[in-house]
Amino acid sequence: MLTIGLDTTVLIVALPTLSGDLHASNAQLQWFSTAYTLVLAALLLPAGALGDRLGRKRVLLAALVVFGAASAWCAFAPDAGNLIAARAVLGVGAAAMMPLSMAVLPILFPEPAARTRAMTIWITAMGLGMPLGPIIGGWLLEHFWWGSVFLINVPMIIAGIIAVALLVPESRSDEPRPIDLLGVLLSSGGLAALTYGFIQLGNKSWTNATGLSAVAGAVVLLAVFIAWQRRAAHPLIDLTLFRNRSFTGGVTLATVVNFALFGVMFTLPLLYQSVQGHSALETGLRLLPMIGGMVVATRIVEKLIERTSAGIATGIGYGLVTIGLVVGTFTDAGTSYGVIATWLAVIGFGFGITMPTTMNVAMNALDVQKAGVGSGLIQAMRQAGGTIGVAICGSVMIAGYRADLGQYRRPPITDGVGPGMAVAHRSGSGDMIHTVQTAFAHGMSSMLWVCAAVCLLAAVGGPLMLRRPARPDDEPVTLSAADPDADIDESESVHVRN
Repeated sequence: MLTIGLDTTVLIVALPTLSGDLHASNAQLQWFSTAYTLVLAALLLPAGALGDRLGRKRVLLAALVVFGAASAWCAFAPDAGNLIAARAVLGVGAAAMMPLSMAVLPILFPEPAARTRAMTIWITAMGLGMPLGPIIGGWLLEHFWWGSVFLINVPMIIAGIIAVALLVPESRSDEPRPIDLLGVLLSSGGLAALTYGFIQLGNKSWTNATGLSAVAGAVVLLAVFIAWQRRAAHPLIDLTLFRNRSFTGGVTLATVVNFALFGVMFTLPLLYQSVQGHSALETGLRLLPMIGGMVVATRIVEKLIERTSAGIATGIGYGLVTIGLVVGTFTDAGTSYGVIATWLAVIGFGFGITMPTTMNVAMNALDVQKAGVGSGLIQAMRQAGGTIGVAICGSVMIAGYRADLGQYRRPPITDGVGPGMAVAHRSGSGDMIHTVQTAFAHGMSSMLWVCAAVCLLAAVGGPLMLRRPARPDDEPVTLSAADPDADIDESESVHVRN
């Protein structure tokens, strides 16, 4: 999961180098990321179902091999077309690694307390990988060629293959069922179309015909998919999962985490590099306070849940994220790093509480027999949340930026802060530089206010969505979190009717 987290963001700092060395067009630069994202979104559900049927360890090992081989292909890609194809294959490996690495946790750790700790480590690994990507990528680009940012995956994947082969037991569903091929086609097409549509809307405009058509097509495909799942003899996903308040609440709140996290990760590199003029490595290092906040929070989250509840812990975490985001809205080009580092650390601390807590709640509501496809469903919704978050946040930011450009509101300045600052520096106009910087700060502030509003809703709604169900105060009996009929919100003893 650390490898996937790194790969999600390491490409950001490499794009300028790739543009020059591979002579990649703007469209090709976009597809370096889009190819990976589309394949990942499309295959999460079928990959989880395949693991349940064929064996989670077997499919996970195969996925690791594919991911490692695709990383090497990326590193030595001779041209842009090869890199796009390699990134798509990389998405195939990640699509199985994400749900199945989560699905084996209930098998490895049957005891609720141990499973909670394992899930916290799982979440933390991916969470740390995202801000570490620019740091490691920036350092590699300063010392080696661009392919090194992909080649770094290979030794990590080799270590993962050895660990899975030696330590993870094989597991599969006791009731293997035929693969729902129609369900696979409908869900894959719908999720891919939804992802592509929001990427187009975010990169171009909310009136873009291609983006709107893709989203509309996705809605139709997913609606047909849901209708088919109600009728299919062997559905791809169990829709009754959403009757479980813990699962629905946990997945919803976990998706909001990705919305806010991707929004912050989308904006801060632009502030550091385009506005303040820092290098890729310096940009990555300036994200360390968020990592530090996450690490500290994961050390206390279990005790916080024990003393309160999953719902209250989620509310506290989202409350901290909201506070950090609100403080961040006052950031501009001249804000000191100490101030930025402080609100980043607060956000990281909040993420460190909410991410493992919400994922634990959702995972504990799953039947172990369907852990693969259930984990795939969780990851698919989180991935969609992150994609939609980037599209919305990017659109809000660019709209705020353009609205504040005044007399300089013209192409290519209106294309974004990067082109805007480039034009301003070439012109030598201090007024233009100041206007572009101020306009970006206005756009970033608008975006952070949107994220803060979403997180505030989650802070208020979290305790309500994950509250303990009312039950008679009878003899306490430990109820297995794997019971699909259990409507519980955390891994602990609850009162049940005798």
